[in-house]
Amino acid sequence: MAGWQERVLKILRAETDDLKKLAQIAGHDPKSFYRSANFRNADLTGQDVSDLDLSQAKLTGAIFDEDELAVSKAKVELQTVPRSSAPLDWAMAQNNLGNALSTLGARETGTARLEQAVAAYRAALKEYTRNRVPMEWAMTRNNLGAALQTVGARETGTARLEQAVAAYHAALKELTRDRVPMDWAMTQNNLGIALKTLGERESGTARLEQAVAAYHAALEEYTRDRVPMNWASTQNNLGAALQTLGQRESGTARLEQAVAAYHAALEERTRDRVPMEWAMTQNNLGNALKTLGERDGGTARLEQAVTAYRAALEEYTRDRMPLDWAMTQNNLGGALITLGERESDTARLEQAVAAYRAALKERTRDRLPMNWAMTQGNLCSLELAFFDKSGDAAHLDAAERHAASAREVFAEAGADHYLGQIDGLIAQIAARRAG
Repeated sequence: MAGWQERVLKILRAETDDLKKLAQIAGHDPKSFYRSANFRNADLTGQDVSDLDLSQAKLTGAIFDEDELAVSKAKVELQTVPRSSAPLDWAMAQNNLGNALSTLGARETGTARLEQAVAAYRAALKEYTRNRVPMEWAMTRNNLGAALQTVGARETGTARLEQAVAAYHAALKELTRDRVPMDWAMTQNNLGIALKTLGERESGTARLEQAVAAYHAALEEYTRDRVPMNWASTQNNLGAALQTLGQRESGTARLEQAVAAYHAALEERTRDRVPMEWAMTQNNLGNALKTLGERDGGTARLEQAVTAYRAALEEYTRDRMPLDWAMTQNNLGGALITLGERESDTARLEQAVAAYRAALKERTRDRLPMNWAMTQGNLCSLELAFFDKSGDAAHLDAAERHAASAREVFAEAGADHYLGQIDGLIAQIAARRAG
């Protein structure tokens, strides 16, 4: 009894409300300690319950993270399904766990949950073989591709993205248009996303062209009448690929097509209906308009771009969507630089400074090295713009520092396209120094 009372006192005196730590203080395994706990009407917001067995817990009225609880339930389910006697049920449980972890990982900044999701999908595929259950094998391949794609987008290099493309191509061997047209379209859309991200990191346009083809394929089944939101999502994705292609080409045809695709998406992606998707598309529209504005010599498109970015930021708040907020701040800075270069004063350039500083609050080198490096490159361009107006060489010194920081990350990632851009900025710095 004395030992029990001592543990109770330790719990009461603990300077934490973390369920896992409290279980450890009580001398128990956190995973099983709360199996039959009474959490009625308890506020579990912020608690990581994904590793806790709450299978018999009383949760009526409790406030908790649904995604965390989904992971917990999937792990408990997996423990109750033996692989030896029910291999397909075990594979289903692994796939379900992967789905729950992917959902949780997609909203977090790291990759730990996503790596766990990848492991769960690969485990499922040990029993979900193509010969035994071809459709389940294909869907799990698609799910694996999605997790790998998200990890790859957050990391430097292209290995995970290449694996995602391979997973999607495998899935399409069974998810054919004739057999399952909607699943075929979904996988084509997913394939397009992975190819686009790969294409952005390479210097050529082959992957981007493949992405455009994949999106057009998806739209053959994802029609506006049949699945309006899927149609709008794919239009948005198509716009992004066309926009990147347009940035690498000398004309404006692809960029105009991108603007048209974004406007089409916004016909269904309204702010009232899907505020976050509306904000995403507004941000993307801003990107295409910004590039068009950079090429036409005027300010109308650039003003439209600024308007689109500011619209996006009405929903992309830092508290709600920190990484998207940072991305849009970074993009806004780019439009403001170009406007500032075409105006006589530095007001727009000062606004760009504020936008980039805001972006770097979330785009840290440790968390998002590629995005951090992109913003460093943009700051280099900004310092060049300040130099052109003031002639102060201190701006060239600052530009060099930003360029060197960005180049280090891009070189490590083998991002040839971005390396080329940075080397171009470094050449501009040298040219200005030479007079």
